Amino acid sequence: MSSTVVAARPLPENRISPVFRFAMLLPGGLVTFFLILFALGLVVFLAFRGNDGSLLGVGLTAENFVTVATDPLYWTVTLRSLVIAGLVTLATVVTAYPVAYYLAFHAGRRRNLLLFLVTLPFWTSYLLRVFAWKIVLAYNGVLNSAFIETGLWSQPTLAFLNTPAAVVVTLAHAYAPFAILPIYVALDTIPKSLLEAASDLGARPFTSFRRVVLPNSMPGVLAAALVVFVPTVGDYVTPAMVGGPASTMIGTLIQSQFGKANDWPFGAALSVCVMLVILCVVLVARGADRRFGSRT
Repeated sequence: MSSTVVAARPLPENRISPVFRFAMLLPGGLVTFFLILFALGLVVFLAFRGNDGSLLGVGLTAENFVTVATDPLYWTVTLRSLVIAGLVTLATVVTAYPVAYYLAFHAGRRRNLLLFLVTLPFWTSYLLRVFAWKIVLAYNGVLNSAFIETGLWSQPTLAFLNTPAAVVVTLAHAYAPFAILPIYVALDTIPKSLLEAASDLGARPFTSFRRVVLPNSMPGVLAAALVVFVPTVGDYVTPAMVGGPASTMIGTLIQSQFGKANDWPFGAALSVCVMLVILCVVLVARGADRRFGSRT
């Protein structure tokens, strides 16, 4: 007795039903339109409205943007936000790279466990992690108590909490997994044959890292930098909890305009200006990615 096995063939693209295509594209299209494009369009629309106490404002005006461009307060706070976000990005990437390097090349059988531990902070609330740092850095917190117990200081200090450094440390810790994972993926995709070839040609480990590993991992480094930089520019929770007046960021001003000030058009104008600044940073990063991208 013989049997014939017929291999299943994929359905040709021109035979896929238009109704099926539409049904598959509809959920993603609705999410993209209502949660991204519509929300973005509403913010841009509000930015050109005048504030009369109503939700959508009144009339069309560019006064909000004129105020943002001429008031030095917003320039100062925006520059401070960029500096803090840049420091957070630098600290996060510099500390994340060795962790990702170890996971990619030296973790061995422990890799899955270590990756699980890296993603473990996602299981806890972001606010909870920020509040934990507030407890650590407080006047009577863990850090001050440890220094007093070891005899380094005789009394607590206010040098830790309510400072820009506290904001940088807290944000760097909160966004560390977002930097580790893309760098790890970039390192893990580097062909091992390149490292073997570098070793066969007499390259020392540091030379092999500098000439092979680092250039080919730059796409992951740039991706990690963007993933960290973009949300930290507009963060307002962390500066409010662990920062002081000297740590006020542009996200705090935007939140106050939508909240206490009840000036949604001006808050929208600030948001649009911040988005334009971030867009410029993304374009620069895209150019850097083309210049320092993977050479494999």
